[in-house]
Amino acid sequence: MTTAAALRSACLALPGAQETFPFGPQTMVFKVGGKMFALVPQDGTPPTMSVKCDPDLAAQLRETHEQVRPGYHLDKRHWNTVVCDGTLPDRFLRELLEDSYDLVVAKLPKRVQRELDWPGLAG
Repeated sequence: MTTAAALRSACLALPGAQETFPFGPQTMVFKVGGKMFALVPQDGTPPTMSVKCDPDLAAQLRETHEQVRPGYHLDKRHWNTVVCDGTLPDRFLRELLEDSYDLVVAKLPKRVQRELDWPGLAG
């Protein structure tokens, strides 16, 4: 996923994902249940994506991968910005997106989780 278009497709493949532009036409913001789970600037070379992350894992990922940085203009404790220059495997990038999505969906009302047929819904 080394293009903004590929990142967009991966985000929109998640159930209930919506693309919005609250910060202007340059930045695609992906939401589920009205809450952000990913941001992708359209003009970055290489492209980047910002994703929500568990704070402990966020710090660990930054230490392990030079392409993972504190969230750009976001809460740096809970968000990472990832440079998608082809050095990180696509599967890894998808897992970061899916983890971000799951963190957001986990906080949504159970009714919305059921509508999304979210596998993390207990019971």
